[in-house]
Amino acid sequence: MIAVIDYDAGNLKSVQKALAFLGEESVITRDPKEILSADKVILPGVGAFGDAMENLRRLGLVPVIREVADRQIPFLGICLGLQLLFESSEESPGAEGLGILKGKILRIPDTEGLKIPHIGWNSLDLQNHGRLFAGLEGEPYVYFVHSYYLKAEEEEIVKASAEYGTHIHASVEQGNIFACQFHPEKSGDVGLRILRNFCDL
Repeated sequence: MIAVIDYDAGNLKSVQKALAFLGEESVITRDPKEILSADKVILPGVGAFGDAMENLRRLGLVPVIREVADRQIPFLGICLGLQLLFESSEESPGAEGLGILKGKILRIPDTEGLKIPHIGWNSLDLQNHGRLFAGLEGEPYVYFVHSYYLKAEEEEIVKASAEYGTHIHASVEQGNIFACQFHPEKSGDVGLRILRNFCDL
């Protein structure tokens, strides 16, 4: 069973639908017991960093996510879910992230000819043998929707990057923690392969 964490940040149904397509059973939940008894946990989300952290605190989910990390349960952060794993974001000065991984979330710089938010398909540069990208080659295309991007402190945890006005750390892996800035559930066959790889861990 895969637990999809509900913290009022949206984008839950499309993740659950993609998992169902892959034949995986999942539950949308905010119940700590249900989350901690799951085989795998996914933290999706769209919205603002500060509001999302406030919701996680209000619902008592911060210690639950830390426990998932400590127990080595495979955990996947998607979009905002990736950003929340890190320490801070320029979107919400003063708001502390989960700090499970080291790095900061920065605003995509204004660049002539590029729109912010970054919405649409972009190629990935795969590196450091990411387990989520097993079986994928070349520069696969995935779907992004974001105005802020990750700059990870440790280059070796970065498994995919993208270029959009700046160098974006698009996917990271460390131990049982996996995260994507893009939306695998909206990235066609490539995205389904990434989710399949996560489900098969």
